[in-house]
Amino acid sequence: MAMRSWVESASLPGCDFPLENLPYGVFSRAEAKHIGVAIGNQVLDLHGCAQSGLLSQLSSNTIAACSQESLNALMALGHSAWSLLRQQLTNLLKGEAEPDIQERARPHLVLMRDVRMEVPALIGDYTDFYASIHHATRVGKLFRPDNPLLPNYKYVPIGYHGRASSIVASGTGIRRPSGQTKDANSSEPVFAPSRSLDYELEMGIFVGPGNPLGEPVPIAIAEEHIFGLCLVNDWSARDIQSWEYQPLGPFLAKSFATTVSPWIVTLEALDPYRVPAAERSEEDPAPLRYLATEDRSRAGVDVNVEVSLQSEKMRAQKINPVRLSQGNMRDLYWTIAQLLTHHSSNGCNLRPGDLLATGTISGPEEGSEGCLLEMKHRSQPVTLPTGETRTFLEDGDEIVLRAYCQRPGVPRIGFGECVGRILPAL
Repeated sequence: MAMRSWVESASLPGCDFPLENLPYGVFSRAEAKHIGVAIGNQVLDLHGCAQSGLLSQLSSNTIAACSQESLNALMALGHSAWSLLRQQLTNLLKGEAEPDIQERARPHLVLMRDVRMEVPALIGDYTDFYASIHHATRVGKLFRPDNPLLPNYKYVPIGYHGRASSIVASGTGIRRPSGQTKDANSSEPVFAPSRSLDYELEMGIFVGPGNPLGEPVPIAIAEEHIFGLCLVNDWSARDIQSWEYQPLGPFLAKSFATTVSPWIVTLEALDPYRVPAAERSEEDPAPLRYLATEDRSRAGVDVNVEVSLQSEKMRAQKINPVRLSQGNMRDLYWTIAQLLTHHSSNGCNLRPGDLLATGTISGPEEGSEGCLLEMKHRSQPVTLPTGETRTFLEDGDEIVLRAYCQRPGVPRIGFGECVGRILPAL
């Protein structure tokens, strides 16, 4: 049964942020950055709560972490501190809270529309994986029709080290990148604005407590090192990528921008939506021992993800964004625990606030592709309500990623939106 909050908007049908969610983010207002928690259509200012004594039952470390300008210090504290804070916030916001508690907390609520959301952590490192076998297979077929998956795919969670400095908050404009490209019929490359700009629908994994250099994180405790999940759009310039990626992988085709959603949903909030890891066929190899999860029955997460597009012409005609595709995180070949464990398996030290992304999330059926490149297998390009068509993104296109968990009898848990609009190249 759903809990009720005295914040009325948290109990409205379809609300992304009910009392059972309480995701963390960082917002700015009057030039100050504070940690906040989403509740309905409002943000609870944890700095204000800490200063007014509403968090006094918690440890001094937790109170200090809630007063910072980023989530890194809170991420470092670990699951027990997170759980106690979550319980304290639930007690403050639940409908049964004492009237004096409500009155003390009410001044620390601000409408979401009145704040600017920031990148929620100081991200020291960013790694992008390739965890969807459906995405890997579709893309592989474009280049290797008879052998789309390379021999290592079902053994190794494939990833590359991305650029943390160009991670931006939802709503930030995305400048079309320029770079070297080479057409198949040209003898030499040219330097020019990308003509094959794409989005990638992904989920992000924010690291909590890190691990010392040289000490891998065992799979059995990998999720204790995960603070929560968010949406990620890893923008990609496909024409730049196809020319540069051999032999060392993506570089400038990816480093120009990555957009993250503002709210980080905790694993505790997602607990009702844990599902079995994606089934492997009988022909697939078993994961190597260090990646083998004893209980795969709750290793996956049932998160619906979708992407919509609104062109400049659609905005002028007041036409809402049109959904291009929809998938689910439960279809990933590699689980979030396996991604984190593999990343640390060579002794690499992860740190609080590091971001791991799943890679493009796609399903097996048409309509579940997580990027435009994948849609090349369709017989027709994407057609918009204005009659415009898309094989790749045009200037003025705005991409909106959304994610949510929803099932009868269980409160909806939403992630909000991850938005970016394409600006012309300089």
